[in-house]
Amino acid sequence: MHISKKISQAALVCLVAVAGVSTAAGATPILERIASGGKLVIAHRESSIPFSYLDGNKQPVGYAIDLCLKIADAVRKKTGAKNMAVEFLMVTSANRIATIEQGKADLECGSTTNNQERRAKVAFTIPHFITGARLLVRAESPVVRIEDLSNKKLVSTKDTTPLKAAEQANRERLLNVTILQSADHAKGVDMVESGEADAFIMDDVLLYGLAASRKNPAALKVVGKFLTTEPLAIMLPKDDPEFKKVVDEEMRRLILSRDINPIYEKWFLQPIPPKGTSLNMPVSYLLKDFWKYPSDFVPF
Repeated sequence: MHISKKISQAALVCLVAVAGVSTAAGATPILERIASGGKLVIAHRESSIPFSYLDGNKQPVGYAIDLCLKIADAVRKKTGAKNMAVEFLMVTSANRIATIEQGKADLECGSTTNNQERRAKVAFTIPHFITGARLLVRAESPVVRIEDLSNKKLVSTKDTTPLKAAEQANRERLLNVTILQSADHAKGVDMVESGEADAFIMDDVLLYGLAASRKNPAALKVVGKFLTTEPLAIMLPKDDPEFKKVVDEEMRRLILSRDINPIYEKWFLQPIPPKGTSLNMPVSYLLKDFWKYPSDFVPF
């Protein structure tokens, strides 16, 4: 009787496990769901200026948001769902990958780096920006490179590639830097302004955007050489090839037709909310070269 009960419990566990696998594997493809009247869910960030952030009215705006809205139009056209709704879902650096991986959002439109580690969990489309990690410091700071932070405090945002690069450099170069983690980019800048940290390491384009949005932008400066190379791309689910094809085709069309140029200029060369300041960042030579043959492949 006892043995029979054990066998029954084991069988039940196996059935539950199999059912769980079947449910995950049998998730409805995104295009099919939308064709049946579903909505497209776009994940966005709170303070990834100018890629994805909240404006003065607490609405998601930015370069990546505009690109994702173009992709949404392509999805409507592909599925015939002219009235497809778009829902926005705010995510953080810590939960953005899980949000896509678990199917809670269809696109993550922010400043996420496409790298090998992340590709094990999610997919990426063609990069919309290429940047690198540098340092944000107070204007009077003598720090110009990461080596100058020896015995000082460096902050970066939790679960980001610049944080990992800083930790690696600290170990390999024996810098004795105290590395702190912030919940989001804005908090990292707060810590530099208040003196809680001597520098904030993040993608340089984000640093320029964050500094421009502060009460006194002149009190901060971006310094140092690139510590990393960061191809930023829209993130999407890993195992939905038909959806990825639509996303890739629209990104490739935007780039090759040059329709992406006015979108880029809007966010990097013109005044942007919330303060009407301009980043004055033309398309880099590296990004221009990458866009000659747009691909989702990156060698990192």
